[in-house]
Amino acid sequence: MVPAPPCGPVGAPPQGAGHRRRRGVDRTEKREFVASLAAVFAETSFVLVAQNKGLTVADVSELRRRMRAAGATYKVAKNRLATLALEGTRFDGVKPLLKGPTALAWSTDPVAVAKTAVEFAKTNDKFVVLGGALGTQTLSADGVKALAELPSLETLRAQLLGLIQTPATRIAGILQAPGGQVARVLSAYAKKDEAQAA
Repeated sequence: MVPAPPCGPVGAPPQGAGHRRRRGVDRTEKREFVASLAAVFAETSFVLVAQNKGLTVADVSELRRRMRAAGATYKVAKNRLATLALEGTRFDGVKPLLKGPTALAWSTDPVAVAKTAVEFAKTNDKFVVLGGALGTQTLSADGVKALAELPSLETLRAQLLGLIQTPATRIAGILQAPGGQVARVLSAYAKKDEAQAA
C-alpha cells in the first residue's frame, strides 16, 4: 500500500516546525529584552514601579509623551522578565512590587520621573504609583510622592547657576564703578589742562 501524501502544500515544512521556530524567536526576544532592561538598571539611579489597571491606549500614549518630555522612559514589562532583569542589581528591592499589570519608568533625573508619575496618577485613577528605588534605597508610594515634591534637577541647576552668576555680576559692577570714576577724573584733568593751555 502506498503511504498517503503529507498534508499541506508540497515542500512545506513538517507541522510544528513553524511553532518551534516562533518559540525560538520568542526566547531570543525575551533574552534581549531582559539584557536591555538590565543594562538600563546598571546606568540609571532611579526606577519607579507603577500599576496599570486598564489604561486606554490614549492614556498610555499621553503618559509616554509626558515621560519623554521629562526625559524619562516608561515601559510595560512582564513581571517575570523584569524580575530576571533586576536580579543582582541595586534595585533588587522593588521585586516584591512586581505583581499584577505593572510598568517601570526611569530617568537620570529621579525627581522628573516621580513628578510626572505622581501628577498623572492624580488625574487618572487607573494608574497607581506602587513605589520605586533610588539607588539601593527602596521607596514606598509615599516616598515617591515626597521625591516628586523636590525641585527637579533642571531647577536645581538653574538655581545653582543663579547663585554662581549673582556674585560675578556684583563683582563686575564694583569693578566698573572705580573704572568709571578714574575715567571721569582723567577727563577732568584733561579739560583742566586744555583750559590752562588756552
